[in-house]
Amino acid sequence: MLFIEYPKCSTCQKARKWLDERKISYEDRHIAEKNPTVEELTEWYGRSGLPLKKFFNTSGLKYKELGLKDKLKDMSEEEQIKLLATDGMLVKRPLIVADDFILTGFRENEWIEKME
Repeated sequence: MLFIEYPKCSTCQKARKWLDERKISYEDRHIAEKNPTVEELTEWYGRSGLPLKKFFNTSGLKYKELGLKDKLKDMSEEEQIKLLATDGMLVKRPLIVADDFILTGFRENEWIEKME
């Protein structure tokens, strides 16, 4: 399982602690140092069953700076994915990529349902 995080993010820290307490093994990846690629994001989005907007860090400074709240609705999915791949800070985190599920953000009930 891949755990994609921004280490300074308090939600990511909480999620990491949650995984560690349950002794769930994962490969760690720093989102700002190794941003997901267009290919990865396309695959994960396709497998996730989630709306593409769930992959955006809508509370992030970069999202707000770029005015994406208003711009996304006029962009194709392909354009949105390409945009996400340009900057890890645009991507919702933590992001869990497992063989049979993808999770964006840390909502404990969802994580319990998928991992316990």
